[in-house]
Amino acid sequence: MMIATINPTTGETLQTFMALTATEIEHKLDLADSTFQNYRKSSFESRADKLLKVATILEDDAPEWARLMTLEMGKPFQSAIAEVNKCALVCRYYAEHGADFLKDRVVETDASYSYVTYQPLGVILAVMPWNFPFWQVFRFAAPTLMAGNVALLKHASNVPQCALAIATIFKGAGFAKGVFQSLLIESGQVEQVIRDDRVKAVTLTGSELAGQKVASVAGEVLKKSVLELGGSDPFIVLEDADLEEAATVAVEGRMRNNGQSCIASKRFIVVEAIAPKFEKLLLEKFQALKIGDPMAEDTDIGPLATPAILAELNHQVQKTIDMGARVVMGGKPLQGKGNFYPPTILTNIPEDSPAMTEEFFGPVALLFTVKDVQRAIALANNTSLGLGACVWTQNEKNIERCIRDIEAGSLFINDMVKSDVRLPFGGIKRSGYGRELSVEGIREFVNIKTIWQK
Repeated sequence: MMIATINPTTGETLQTFMALTATEIEHKLDLADSTFQNYRKSSFESRADKLLKVATILEDDAPEWARLMTLEMGKPFQSAIAEVNKCALVCRYYAEHGADFLKDRVVETDASYSYVTYQPLGVILAVMPWNFPFWQVFRFAAPTLMAGNVALLKHASNVPQCALAIATIFKGAGFAKGVFQSLLIESGQVEQVIRDDRVKAVTLTGSELAGQKVASVAGEVLKKSVLELGGSDPFIVLEDADLEEAATVAVEGRMRNNGQSCIASKRFIVVEAIAPKFEKLLLEKFQALKIGDPMAEDTDIGPLATPAILAELNHQVQKTIDMGARVVMGGKPLQGKGNFYPPTILTNIPEDSPAMTEEFFGPVALLFTVKDVQRAIALANNTSLGLGACVWTQNEKNIERCIRDIEAGSLFINDMVKSDVRLPFGGIKRSGYGRELSVEGIREFVNIKTIWQK
């Protein structure tokens, strides 16, 4: 697999990189391991100070980092700016709260003194995706480094310049070179890194298939793993919802990052009493979206990240249409340069079609009509995935029912699913396991050690 920057707006190959050799990987592993022996003894204050400097570097040069994301994977520039600022936020959050999250916890027992202490594990490998090329990395790195671990990043092969830039940012903030390193390696080289004794744990954000492979290898060598995989998030609209607000947020929830988000709203499940009106509103708002150059300020939707992603999405859409779905709008790739796919709405979704069973990674909304809340919940749960969900209603009984019965790692009421540094983030079922962010995130890669002193 080529490690290259290929502009998804033009298709032009801008820069290529050679994958690290086995010798070069060995050098980086050795540097990480030796660096950890000193870094684990550093104070929380020292780590926090450097994380705050990382945040400042991100904010001061936000346009530079944002432009790099847009160049490599097509994210609209304004969205990329917001992503950089969110990365700074997560660094500040753990700099301010990390020490408190990991302070010793005294427990009264029969011992003279007993407590729980949280100690770093060592070298942690992160296998990260292209769709949020800065955020996914920083939401892993900030808590990991604050806990006293060191990090190795295997980033997606289509965002190598982002990977190298992130390593430069950590070095510029004063972290020793071995604390955070980017490995420009191919997917076939990941297994050897996971198996290396110096690597103590691994986290992956990506596809189900990638998660299965990483978890299998980590399981063989009995190493901790955290997985955040796909999502087919339901967006449930009940009869008493504010339809104008719900439709407005539906567009944002589906189209963020050009539709390429695990927690994007993908299945719009609407009760039949208000379905025609909601479809009309959604169509009007989709038609108002502007597709074009992601660097332009007024662009709503840029290109998909790669030709392969475009081809896969189009295959799913065409197969669903062939099986009987109705096209409300869109449904075919745009002609010309770049990986552009138009905003698309499909309804009358047939059973066993891709739209019923697969995640659609792009600007395609799947619209379902159901009779009532009971059927809405049943359809929402009729998926192997369980990342996020949202429901639009003012009815407290229905809210309580959805909280109790919807199978997902998070449920948002009258808002779209999003990640917040203060709240744990992750999924259930085939959407993965483990949590990122909040106090739960920083405790994923530590030794929770019991101390009993008599």
